[in-house]
Amino acid sequence: MSIYGRSRVKVPASTANLGPGFDTLGMALSLYAWIEMEEAAETVFHLYGDEMKGIARDKSNLLYKVAQMVFAEAGVSVPELSISMYSEIPLTRGLGSSASAIVGALAAANAMIGSPLESAKLFDMATALEKHPDNVGASIFGGIITAAWDGQHADYIRIEPPQALEVLVVIPEFELETVKARGLLPAEVTMGDAVHNISRTSLLTAALSAGRLDMIGRAMQDRLHQPYRAPMVPGMEKLLAEAPGRGALGIALSGAGPTLLCMVDRSSDKKQELEHFLTATMQENGIPSRTVWLSPCTSGVTTELLERNGMQNGSFLDMIKGELQS
Repeated sequence: MSIYGRSRVKVPASTANLGPGFDTLGMALSLYAWIEMEEAAETVFHLYGDEMKGIARDKSNLLYKVAQMVFAEAGVSVPELSISMYSEIPLTRGLGSSASAIVGALAAANAMIGSPLESAKLFDMATALEKHPDNVGASIFGGIITAAWDGQHADYIRIEPPQALEVLVVIPEFELETVKARGLLPAEVTMGDAVHNISRTSLLTAALSAGRLDMIGRAMQDRLHQPYRAPMVPGMEKLLAEAPGRGALGIALSGAGPTLLCMVDRSSDKKQELEHFLTATMQENGIPSRTVWLSPCTSGVTTELLERNGMQNGSFLDMIKGELQS
């Protein structure tokens, strides 16, 4: 009989960079993935939703491998697991799908064995896997994260998102792998471009901390990654140039893309105009897309320990249905 409980986690999506803050700034968003995990006689996966298509259902699965890292770090052995997952976070679209999976697996495995690892340790482990702290930090702590990674430890400060801040994303119907998107970036940049981004990142961090929505547009300008990635996303240059005049406070490529993210004042009377502009621009370039209105998620990953029972799959699906209807 297992000595460990059944854990359930809810983890938010995230956007990284916010324009100039390359590998430094991240924000949690109100799209979610849910994971349940418990010890089993043999490893089995129950993966639900369109975003789970093609995901491995054996021990090569990322969730399983990350869980085993937690157990090894904690000095326990749980070789066989039952893992259930549902996600509404699009895969490889720049909304932190891999980061949410990593964070969810870390949190679920840790909670299952009694939470011996502190959140700072989980953050370091997640950053080591993801290679940068912005997405995973946002998914762990919620809100807006500014973070630095030295290769072993991640330091961060969490910023409470301004209450007036809303987010509109346009999600093109094609995938863009982060590795491919990073391969487009130059190995070196000019001093002018470096200073440009440092100043804008500082300004954006201060603007978000102070709730100065009027400064966001000028602060979200970037020279380090977006100009090099723009050819991979048809219509991106037009969106970056014109969205601020159509109702966006500022606009940026979300992570490595291809999703683009607009920050918007909730009280704006141009929200419909902005949404139409985004979709129309994608259509002009022959790219099917969808828009989604989101809010910054302030809670980060949440965990709970459940009673073990024989109704895991049914109760998991019932929980998902309830969450999606609420």
